[in-house]
Amino acid sequence: MALIPSTILTGFLGAGKTTLLKRILQEDHGLKIAVIENEFGQENIDNDILVQHSDEQIVEMNNGCICCTVRGDLIVALAKLAQKRDAGEIAFDRIVIETTGLANPGPVAQTFFVDEEVGSYYLLDAVVTVVDARHAMMQLDEHEEAQRQVGFADKILISKTDLVEPAQLDALMARLKRINPRAPISRSDFGRAPLAEVLDLRGFNLNDKLDIDPAFLTEAEASGHNHDDEHEHVHTEACDHAGHDQNNHHHSHHSDDIAAFVFKSERAFDPARLDQFLAGLVNVFGPRMLRYKGVLLMEGAERKVVFQGVHQIMGSDLGAKWGETEERRSKMVFIGKNLPKDIFIRGLEQCLV
Repeated sequence: MALIPSTILTGFLGAGKTTLLKRILQEDHGLKIAVIENEFGQENIDNDILVQHSDEQIVEMNNGCICCTVRGDLIVALAKLAQKRDAGEIAFDRIVIETTGLANPGPVAQTFFVDEEVGSYYLLDAVVTVVDARHAMMQLDEHEEAQRQVGFADKILISKTDLVEPAQLDALMARLKRINPRAPISRSDFGRAPLAEVLDLRGFNLNDKLDIDPAFLTEAEASGHNHDDEHEHVHTEACDHAGHDQNNHHHSHHSDDIAAFVFKSERAFDPARLDQFLAGLVNVFGPRMLRYKGVLLMEGAERKVVFQGVHQIMGSDLGAKWGETEERRSKMVFIGKNLPKDIFIRGLEQCLV
């Protein structure tokens, strides 16, 4: 039986997640989507979306979508939904999970890989992060959770762009790309985002035989420095925290604990050395490694190796064959909290043939 595609919708308080969900729950799009509100407070989806009684857990909408309120364990809720679906009590073909505005999406994402029952029913499709153009700069300065939400994203939707000047929007987009160069960015004012930019993104594939989008490092490379040596990493202000006032918005750049850097090489990796080094990285720095992803050139291999991970969970698989005229090189991006870039890069260089 095919796995149920699942989307994690995250974003800081007031970013516009509920507005987007309202559209999903009410629009006549022909899709049967189960929306899970992963809230632990008294308030759930706004009353103007649906009337929620205290004894109701699942409400079916007019367009065939389902709204489910989760007041306890997400794993239990996902399992119950799958069981009800198998029993024919409810019908849905995909799931959207909305996290709280202060949530770190990492543990939610890991749920799909560490729990066998969840993994037997669901496939994590993507983490989609909504960013408030009006308040994002301040939120990123003051709240690590906001940085984590951006760092985990496979797709970023910017809301409230009508409330800021073009220069402010450009500065925000530049900062988002420095934090996470692999996530495409689109606008989503008033929840108006095509569902194709929210669902079926295939942005989160651990051990999946799908080639990585060859352009996923384009933004990182464009914003990096052109070195003539074998590797390149994106410099951010996180390289030097000394003397920087994070709350001073007169600076054109901001110091973010969550940042990205890129490694590239035209030399092939030695598989055994790389496996050993990556295992060591994950063991030591796993909690600080939000997302990492790459297309690898291995010694003697005619196919690309696709690798990706979140925190301590890492997977790799064979990708497409290298094209006859294609430039063979490894490209890797790491997104994390205060990761020691020099250690990563020197270690990776030592794994090259």
